[in-house]
Amino acid sequence: MPKFARHSSFVIHSTFDIRHSTRLDALAQSERRSLMMPLWFLWSLLALVSWGIWALLSKLIGDALSAGLSQALSTIGMLPVLAALAFARKAANLPTDRARPPHPRGEGQGEGDGGVNLATTLTMAGVRVRRGVAIAVVAGILSCLGNVAYYHALNLGGKAATVIPLTALYPLVTIGLALLLLRERLNRAQLAGVLLSLVAIYLFNVQNDGGFLSGWLAFALLPIALWGVAGFLQKLSTNHLSGEASTFWFLSAFVPVAILILLAQPWPERIAARTWLLAGALGLFFGLGNYALLAAFARQGKASIITPLTALYPVVSVPIAVFFLGENVGAREWAGISLALVSVVALSYEKRNSAK
Repeated sequence: MPKFARHSSFVIHSTFDIRHSTRLDALAQSERRSLMMPLWFLWSLLALVSWGIWALLSKLIGDALSAGLSQALSTIGMLPVLAALAFARKAANLPTDRARPPHPRGEGQGEGDGGVNLATTLTMAGVRVRRGVAIAVVAGILSCLGNVAYYHALNLGGKAATVIPLTALYPLVTIGLALLLLRERLNRAQLAGVLLSLVAIYLFNVQNDGGFLSGWLAFALLPIALWGVAGFLQKLSTNHLSGEASTFWFLSAFVPVAILILLAQPWPERIAARTWLLAGALGLFFGLGNYALLAAFARQGKASIITPLTALYPVVSVPIAVFFLGENVGAREWAGISLALVSVVALSYEKRNSAK
C-alpha cells in the first residue's frame, strides 16, 4: 500500500474514533443530566422541610403570645436571612438577564441602525425591576397577614393536626391563578402528582373527632386565600427579579408589619427565654422556606407544580408530631402521607425536551 494511502486510512480511522468518542461523551453527559434531579425540585424539598418544622414551632409558641406578637417577634429570626441576602450579589436589585428588556430589533443593534439607545434600555429595565419589587412586597404583606390568621386559629384551640393540613389547601388558589393567567401546562405525570397532592392534603384535613363549624375555622380559611394569592405573586416577581432579590424584598415586607404590630398591641409582662428562642426559630425556618421557594421559581419551576409540592409540609410535621410530641395519627393521616410521597415522585418528573 502506498504511503499516502496508509496515511489517509490512518486519518480516516482517527477522525472516526474522535467523532465516536465525542458522541459517547455527549451521550454519557446527557444520561448523567437525566439522572440528576432538577434544581427547582431540590429547592422545593428544602422549602417543604423548613415549613414542616415552622408549622410545629408555631403550635408550641401559640399559647405564650398573641397571634400578632408571635408574627412580630418571629421577624427577629428572619434577620439573618435578610442580612445574607443584602450582601448577596443578586440582592443588590440591579438589572439581570431576567430584568433586561428584549431588543426591539434584535441583539447587537444601536442608535445608528434604528435600535434603542442605552439610556432607554436601562430605563425599561428599571421599570421591570421596580415592578418585581412591588410584586414581591405585596406578596410578603399578604403572606404576613396569612401567618397572623394561622397563629390565631391555633390560639383559638385549633389542633395542629387539623389546622396545618387545612391551611395547606392554599395551592387550590395558586393553581387556579397559574393555569388561568399564566397558561401553564402540565404533562400527565405532573398532573397526576398535582391531583395526588391535593388528595393527600385533603386526607390530612379529614378528622373524625372535630366539628367542621368550630370557632377557629374562619381564621383557618383566611390563610388559604392569602397564601394562595401570595404564592402566585411570588412566581410573578421572579419573572422580573432574581430569586435572591425577590426573596429579599418579600421578607423585607414583614419588618414594617412587625413594627406596626408592636406599636399597636400591648406586650405581656414577661416573655420567657424559651419563647424568645421559639419565636426566633419560627422566623428563621419561615424565611429559609421562602428563600428556597423563590429560588425554585427562579430555576424555571412551574408555579402549578412547586406550590402544591411545597404545600405538602404536613408530611414533615406529622411524623415529628407523632414521635416527638406524642400525637396520635389515624389511618387517614397515614394514607395521606403515602399519597404525598407518591405525588413528590410524580411532580419531579419532566420530559427531556422540557427539563431545565
